Amino acid sequence: MSPQIGRIPIRDIHPRIDCGTLPAKAVSGESFDITATIFREGHDAVAANAVLLDPEGRPGPYTPMREEAPGTDRWTAEVTPTHEGRWSYRIEAWSDPLATWRHHAEIKIPAGIDAELVLEEGALLHERAAQGMPKAHRGALAAVVQELRSNKRPIAERLAAALDPALLGLLDRHPLREHVTASPPLPLLVERPRALFGSWYELFPRSEGARTTPDGHPASGTLRTASQRLPAIAQMGFDVVYLPPIHPIGTSHRKGPNNTLSPTPHDVGSPWAIGSPDGGHDAVHPDLGTLADFDHFVATARDLGMEVALDFALQCSPDHPWVAKHPEWFHHRPDGTIAYAENPPKKYQDIYPIAFDADFDGIVTETIRVLRHWMDHGVRIFRVDNPHTKPVVFWEEVINHINKADPDVIFLAEAFTRPAMMRTLAQIGFQQSYTYFTWRNSKQELTDYLTELSTESAAYLRPNLFVNTPDILHAHLQHGGRPAFAARAVLAATLSPSWGVYAGYELCENTPVRPGSEEYLDSEKYQLRPRDWEKAETEGLAPLLRTLNTVRRAHPALQRLRNLRFHHVDNEHVIAYSKRKGHDTVVVVVNLDPHHTQEATVSLDVTRLGASPTQLAGAEPLLMRDELTGETYHWGRSNYVRLDPGHAPAPAHVLTLLHDRRVPRT
Repeated sequence: MSPQIGRIPIRDIHPRIDCGTLPAKAVSGESFDITATIFREGHDAVAANAVLLDPEGRPGPYTPMREEAPGTDRWTAEVTPTHEGRWSYRIEAWSDPLATWRHHAEIKIPAGIDAELVLEEGALLHERAAQGMPKAHRGALAAVVQELRSNKRPIAERLAAALDPALLGLLDRHPLREHVTASPPLPLLVERPRALFGSWYELFPRSEGARTTPDGHPASGTLRTASQRLPAIAQMGFDVVYLPPIHPIGTSHRKGPNNTLSPTPHDVGSPWAIGSPDGGHDAVHPDLGTLADFDHFVATARDLGMEVALDFALQCSPDHPWVAKHPEWFHHRPDGTIAYAENPPKKYQDIYPIAFDADFDGIVTETIRVLRHWMDHGVRIFRVDNPHTKPVVFWEEVINHINKADPDVIFLAEAFTRPAMMRTLAQIGFQQSYTYFTWRNSKQELTDYLTELSTESAAYLRPNLFVNTPDILHAHLQHGGRPAFAARAVLAATLSPSWGVYAGYELCENTPVRPGSEEYLDSEKYQLRPRDWEKAETEGLAPLLRTLNTVRRAHPALQRLRNLRFHHVDNEHVIAYSKRKGHDTVVVVVNLDPHHTQEATVSLDVTRLGASPTQLAGAEPLLMRDELTGETYHWGRSNYVRLDPGHAPAPAHVLTLLHDRRVPRT
């Protein structure tokens, strides 16, 4: 059996997804770390490069790796793919005879051990290095060789010539390599920036422009009336408008207000009960308008700089055309009835789930047809409803088929489910994932969970932190009022590059259908819900959402996930963290207690903030501007904060590091 490990062992490479069978993920321009354990027998020095290979297989710049800490054998390099496509990466490691020689020389020569012999060994190695050097640099090495052999000069000066930083930098770029070993290439999928960064707004079109008819019955708004809401959403800085299903809704077992089983003929039903004689997943509900009206909605959003995300819910009402045409696509009980969807104690009598095993290929084909139908009408983002209730292999087949021809199409997994399923869905193709953010409210919960999302799982799972959904009104919002709504918006908008709100959040809607429930009273899932959007501007959180999205667009640090770092605070109700990209640094401090003013000392790890040498030494303060209020502060390693829940616009600081010292002190 031939050796498999290579002359220089390269072990435990990260990121590596499913042993390298699935690609790690990045977006164009996103930097990430490649790490590995690299070593060799004995005590000779090793070195390594991380190498990105573009979609055509061409190696990009070789990025030198550095040992994370002496003696750990753990090496790292930061790389940045420049454009979209299916890339790969590998590590090249080698024995570094010049580094070995320098280590020995710095020990032996001061001790007077074989000085002339050691210097001659160095001269020979530098001659070898010059042979592989570009001609323009060979003279520099020749000068070092001459100096090493100048036996009339002091030995220490001769050695110093070989330790000159400029020379070492040159040898870093053009090393002398022995026993070169390359790891097998690992796949890397580089996608468009929207797969990582975006602000989402969820909107029910039928509630926009809804009215009461002269005979007292509710009348649905339309896609045309909903398009009139788009300028206000764009002005709040949102990038993506997400629509729940816009398809015909069944009448069999239709749900009434608050999920009741006794609807009137005028109740509108749940948009997720898809299908009626008017059509199925490829049709528009007649009350909303036509495909032309949908095209108008998409075009209006596009003109305002926004994309439309469409819900894709693979389920049917009993009245869906598929039920009659493909009865084998559904579970049949012993009495011949079709089983409706359940998530005990919740029951969805108006929805039939799909059974995949009888005609898997047929369901895949139809799903792809439906998705491409909406893609032809301008949709490039799909929010997939409950993907964890369908086979993983099904999504792998569908997403790979779509993305092979259309790599810009994004799928968001609405999978509030077990971690293994959530992670696997992300690994096999979903570009974004809902998370457990809604249920993480304490400092420890947020720190632990967001550390996981921004480190170990960031190579494949991109979180979209929705602050609320039509299904989820967390108790923290129910009982925390406006301060809780403001704080959670700040957290979601700054912890993750992608975040989202469901309409009504800016009005702080927080009444549950009953105590202990996460369902809204008078849920928009079952009835029309016109709102006072002017109040959202004058009394609500619309100005805060606008400010947060403006700050996100202005600061590249907030458009990345893997750069999140938490800082120590001596109060369990106050959380502090930072993000940095190049010279752009943002520090966020939030009061997590919606009921009480909290005071704390924030201890900053200034080495994470891009501080200047004088700031690192404590000789100069950090000049910080609060992007929520415009105030400026002088901060250092330890900083006192006092955050009142009633403080407008939020019980938080969103601080940016200013490099222009001319800003006046506040």
